Amino acid sequence: MSLISHWPLAGLRLTTPRLELRLPNPDELAALASLAAEGVHDPAVQPFTVAWTDVAPEQRARSVLQYHWRCWGEWQPENWELNLVALQDGVVVGTQGIGARDFAIRREVHTGSWLGRRHHRRGLGTEMRAAVLHLAFAGLSARHAVSGAYADNTASLGVSRKLGYRDDGIEHHVVRAESAVLRRLRLTPEQWREHRQAPVKTAGLQECLPWFGLD
Repeated sequence: MSLISHWPLAGLRLTTPRLELRLPNPDELAALASLAAEGVHDPAVQPFTVAWTDVAPEQRARSVLQYHWRCWGEWQPENWELNLVALQDGVVVGTQGIGARDFAIRREVHTGSWLGRRHHRRGLGTEMRAAVLHLAFAGLSARHAVSGAYADNTASLGVSRKLGYRDDGIEHHVVRAESAVLRRLRLTPEQWREHRQAPVKTAGLQECLPWFGLD
């Protein structure tokens, strides 16, 4: 019996014109960890609400491994985090996550992602997010997708605007002992359809639906 028989998420694939997104195999997860060690963003800023990159390179790599393993081990249909590796021509360029709590009732997902620093400014972040939004709205019939970025994170906010998100309020956070404003964003199916950026193909989803809390 194959792994997919027990863990159908291993067979889920999202493809865009340039990327394939899927759960990483051990070698791909190791490549993702190495990419994190090389650097994810300008060290002068901290774009994440969890400052996991403010550590030494080897600690960043280890945290990537542990985070993926933890999400796999703690998966429940009522509370899940799907973290897909993004590959371009077989090369790991980053990771795109989508998650939800009580999705069968709330029908709301949240997303998060990062790219290796050498893969920035190529439009890949938009394509990655477009892939999981297609999964959410076309595949899982979500009613809302939410995201957020600090007010000075123009790249992330730009991706959200391009994909049709609207403002959903603010939050006050502390980043490196300084006050920071997080802008919340929300997307509906109608806004998503109006701002689709790239064609997306999905494979292996039907077998995964019970794992997302759906019949």
